[in-house]
Parts: sequence; structure tokens; C-alpha cells
Amino acid sequence: MKFLQRILDFIDSFTERRSRSLASTVSRRSALVRVGRVMVAGAFVLPVLPFDRTSQAFAATHGGGGDGKKKDPTATDCDYWRYCAVDGFLCSCCGGSQTTCPPGTTPSKVTWVGTCHNPADGRDYLVSYNDCCGRTSCGRCFCNTNDGDRPGYRMGVHNDVNWCMANDSSVYHCTVSVIVGVAEQ
Repeated sequence: MKFLQRILDFIDSFTERRSRSLASTVSRRSALVRVGRVMVAGAFVLPVLPFDRTSQAFAATHGGGGDGKKKDPTATDCDYWRYCAVDGFLCSCCGGSQTTCPPGTTPSKVTWVGTCHNPADGRDYLVSYNDCCGRTSCGRCFCNTNDGDRPGYRMGVHNDVNWCMANDSSVYHCTVSVIVGVAEQ
């Protein structure tokens, strides 16, 4: 028992000496700065979580719709109805299609969703805009329609964001538009 008591006494005295030494050399302000740095660094390390944009998608109904929109499903210009809220280079001009990323790229883990009106059938569709990541920007067929877009200080409802930030490579290449459902009336 005496041996165990000596070990515990040694641990107590060592801990007390280290704590007093640390307290005499480190101020509260510097400790707060260190904690703040750890918190900020942790924010960049954590993966970006997806956003629930259903309320903003519903608010954007009939956005970009109209009889002037193109009905061609192979359209590579911004007038095609499903591009009503796109902001970026169309993957259909960059080696991919409207719904698939070009070879050598990966779809972003987070996306933004818009509601677009299809003039062919008169229905509104939820369209997920996925950035394709991993290669430098395509540079062709740039569209910036932004129907239903919200201010940039609300990142989850703003489409002018590099959505590749959650991927292994945050380099943006182009954007696909995938229909994910029919908007409820």
C-alpha cells in the first residue's frame, strides 16, 4: 500500500507543478486564442453537410419557365428549361451529359436544388445541380440563370458557391442537372 501511495503522491505533485508552471507562463487570452484556432481548424476539417433547400425550391416555382424555353433534351444552351437555376459550365458541352459528369471528374457531395417549369408538360420539377469536381474548369457553355437564387450570405440557398469543397478535390469543372422529383402544388 505504501508503494501505491508514493506513486499517487508523485502523480499529484507532478500534476500540481506542471499546472502551476503552465498557469504562470500562459495567460487566459492566449489560452482562448489557442482554443479558437483549434475550433477554426476543426471547421475546415469537418466534412460539409448537405442543406435542406426544399422551402427555397418551392419558392422558386415557375422559375425560368415559359413558352420561350427550349424543349430539346440535348440542349447545350442556357434556354433549356431544366437550366433555370444553373450557375456554371454545362457538362453537356464538356464531355459529359446533362446528368453525368465527364470522365475524370466526380459529382459533388453537396448540391443545390432549383424548381424549374417544363413547358412541354406544364409541370414543375425539382432539379439537383451537381458540380463535377477534379479537373480544371471546362470554360464552355457558361450559364448563370439563377432563378430562385438567394443572397450569398446564406450559403445553403445560394448557388454561387464552390460545391466541390466537400470532395477530395475542390477543383470545379462543370455542372450537371438531374431531375430528382416533381414539385408538389
